Amino acid sequence: MQTLKKIATTSAVAALAIGLAACGSNSTSGSSPSGTGAGSGTGTGGAGQLKVGMAYDVGGRGDHSFNDSAAAGLDEAEKKFGIKPSEIVATSTDNDASRLNRLQQLAQNGNTAIVAVGFSYASAVGKAAQQFPNVKFAIIDDASDASKGTNVDQITFTEEQGSFLAGAAAALKSKSNHIGFVGGVQNPLIQKFQAGYVAGAKYVNKNIKVDVAYLTQPPDFSGFADPAKGKTAAAGMYQNGADIVYGAAGKSGDGVFQAAKAAGTGHWAIGVDSDQALTADASVRDVILTSMVKGVNVGVLDFLTRVHDGTFKGGNTVFALKDGGVSLATTGGHIDDIKSKLDDIKAKIVSGEIKVPTTP
Repeated sequence: MQTLKKIATTSAVAALAIGLAACGSNSTSGSSPSGTGAGSGTGTGGAGQLKVGMAYDVGGRGDHSFNDSAAAGLDEAEKKFGIKPSEIVATSTDNDASRLNRLQQLAQNGNTAIVAVGFSYASAVGKAAQQFPNVKFAIIDDASDASKGTNVDQITFTEEQGSFLAGAAAALKSKSNHIGFVGGVQNPLIQKFQAGYVAGAKYVNKNIKVDVAYLTQPPDFSGFADPAKGKTAAAGMYQNGADIVYGAAGKSGDGVFQAAKAAGTGHWAIGVDSDQALTADASVRDVILTSMVKGVNVGVLDFLTRVHDGTFKGGNTVFALKDGGVSLATTGGHIDDIKSKLDDIKAKIVSGEIKVPTTP
């Protein structure tokens, strides 16, 4: 898609890929919105200025991961188009009614484009899109019927493909043949990360041991914003012999990094969504082996570009490994020695020779 190719030339996207700049493949077979938010803000731009509402998931800006990637896309759109953003953030106690209320507030405050960051907004986005047909909505990580609408862009990613590469990297670098996975909340989306990671590790070493733990179960989404729980879960894995742990847990991933640091030399963590060797606290960056980067920023910027240019069309926009929509970060050079092997595996995934599972 031409718009995405233009976006892929930006420095923010280039930093995402392992050999490919990030861009996305677009299909318009459906459409969707979803999100979570607590708090409110209003833009007060002049006439003709695009007003954009951003409803973050639990953790909001500063989670060093999922939400920060979405924020990066918003920030780039603000610089590029001079938009006026309004931002709200979810709480772990939100329900569908409170999410809908916050999206309604954003629409009533004059925002003509609204981004809901997270699958938990699905029902709220679907209802808000019907109530405000002149508002363009985007939802990250949901393509369900609940969020469908002609004025909704459902932005999804092939997380399992990027996680397959992360699992392969972990298996290639592990000295103990024992690795781990910490998921924030046990739901189908995070299970895609788990499925790809375990499959990638087993592809490299069928005998490798993979520990799996989830911090919370739905409807409790606090597992995405509880570094203490993340640290406890990962610490147990390191103590039991794992030397690399992948955290797909939002801000709780900070705790995984802390556990890797405390475990000492030879213990690594794998980041998620953002290149966390650049975004995490400086004290733990040296233990981040790599990150499975998910181009949420690319998706947000693409959506806002199409709204700004008047080319918006509802549907499901999919960002895949073949386009650089998901990738492995190389910051720190820790996986440079296995890059050729990872490139070979990547090529096989893209060609279809390797079929990556989406469920554990």
